[in-house]
Amino acid sequence: MAYFDAASSAPLHPVARQALLASFDEGWADPARLYREGRRARVLLDAAREAAAEAVGCRPDELAFTSSGTRAVHTGIAGALAGRRRIGRHLIVSAVEHSSVLHSAEVLEAAGGSVTQVAVDRAGLVDPVAYGDALREDTALACLQSANHEVGTEQPVGAVAEVCREAGVPLLVDAAQSLGWGPVDGGWSLLTASAHKWGGPSGVGLLVVRKGVRFAAQGPVDERESGRAPGFENIPAIVAAAASLRAVRAEAAEEAVRLRELTDRIRARVPRLVPDVEVVGHPVRRLPGVVTFSCLYVDGEALLHELDREGFSVSSGSSCTSSTLTPSHVLRAMGVLSEGNVRVSLPPGTAEEDVERFLAVLPGAVTAVREKLGAPTASEVVREEDVLVVDSLGKRCPIPVIELAKVIGDVPVGGLVRVLADDEAARLDIPAWCEMRNQDYVGEEPADQGTSYLIRRAT
Repeated sequence: MAYFDAASSAPLHPVARQALLASFDEGWADPARLYREGRRARVLLDAAREAAAEAVGCRPDELAFTSSGTRAVHTGIAGALAGRRRIGRHLIVSAVEHSSVLHSAEVLEAAGGSVTQVAVDRAGLVDPVAYGDALREDTALACLQSANHEVGTEQPVGAVAEVCREAGVPLLVDAAQSLGWGPVDGGWSLLTASAHKWGGPSGVGLLVVRKGVRFAAQGPVDERESGRAPGFENIPAIVAAAASLRAVRAEAAEEAVRLRELTDRIRARVPRLVPDVEVVGHPVRRLPGVVTFSCLYVDGEALLHELDREGFSVSSGSSCTSSTLTPSHVLRAMGVLSEGNVRVSLPPGTAEEDVERFLAVLPGAVTAVREKLGAPTASEVVREEDVLVVDSLGKRCPIPVIELAKVIGDVPVGGLVRVLADDEAARLDIPAWCEMRNQDYVGEEPADQGTSYLIRRAT
């Protein structure tokens, strides 16, 4: 079985396993106690903090260990907003942030604050100028991920940090996806990360708050972790997290070159092997091991099952997975195709033969899914004056797009097709299909049921 979902969670690094087992014998006591066992635990905790701080590029007393990366994000945002509550209650985030950031934004809005989402281009990249335009006198905090979790696009953190610094606004960077590959450059103010993303154990997050940043921890606090992560520290897991971060960093430069060559191979060959595919994400500014593509006329969940049967574990930001009935917010913000989405994220050590086997298996898997969806239940096609109407109400993606593709040739160049659909994914997938197939997307209109999407045949 080839595991190609490291962006969700990387396999436990051998160094993490060794450190975890070794610290069980020495790190079980309370590090706040002065007796021998407590002092031993404190030594382990302090050493782990110093190692993690060195990897991040911060002072040890600026770094706190939390129970997860999500907890680090929630604590960091809440504390920074509270610390600057006299400035205002305005938060800036990018439209492609991790859900933990967006959920924190929702909490702020529910409490009467305001949030500005900065748009991205089709590669998933933000424009630092847009962050500058979003800044207001009452802006308390800005957030930006260092690299995107779905498409791997690396963001211009340094440039955005400079814009925020000039305005006196702290920037929180979610570095969960990138920290294992290297430190985050730029004058950021707060940083969060998650150990299981780089091969450490789950249940360990990092929260860094630079000296001088106004911060007020929210909720009940205690004396541990500077009051930012109450509760007894999981010292064995923390030690393993720090040890594995140091280990992956030592291997990062060489492994990045190797994985980038493999993902470049996937990016180049998938469109040649499989028709009607869009590779998404920035072609250059991206993480070494991540490549994402979307297949027209494919149900994402069905494709993942086909690949799983062939021995490949991949993930999807598709709107058609069973866990969500709406399109991925990342793909939607980028304006790219959401159906049949596959994210391949290679863990360090991935064998070249596994990538070649994946490329050999993928065309057949896509074909199998398309054949299953190739004969949808007959849609009601009528002519409304000079417009061909396709009734796809009640049908989930990618059926509305498949039915559009089947009838577009029935109208003359310049003719119109109206697709009626009530699946939210159609709002993203129909315009994306038009761009891929060089057809004109006219727009959408409300309908008695669902939404009416108008397409003009251009070729």
